[in-house]
Amino acid sequence: MKRRSSAAKPGPEPLHLKHVLVVEDDPLLGMATEDTLRDAGVQHVDICPTTEGAMEILRTAKPDAIILDVHLADRSDGWAIAELIETLGENSPRIVFSTGAPQDIPPEIAELGSVLTKPYASEVLLAALREPGRRGILARVRGALS
Repeated sequence: MKRRSSAAKPGPEPLHLKHVLVVEDDPLLGMATEDTLRDAGVQHVDICPTTEGAMEILRTAKPDAIILDVHLADRSDGWAIAELIETLGENSPRIVFSTGAPQDIPPEIAELGSVLTKPYASEVLLAALREPGRRGILARVRGALS
């Protein structure tokens, strides 16, 4: 008979994010993403199935990161949210795009964050959230003008 160690299996490295907004219209994927984020130490997760719901949250809160499905039930240009977020400047939330069709995202928009192709493993999502921030359009323009 083999003895099992009573030591807990090490979990993933915790994310150092307090608040993440998940913009996803698939309820199962939204709940799975929330579980992944909470297991990684995120304290507050908002899930919105529509662009309008996401904009409502962004009017009152500033999440540390946004996981953004680009093809939502109410709009097929979910990246419009990313364009608006980019106007917040240097301290804008980290963006992770989630899509089954990455080729549909305009290249200049895809540069605003990581692009994950559905389906993806939770480890891939967590790795994208740990990546250093990308320079968005406004930051690149400011740098070119300096």
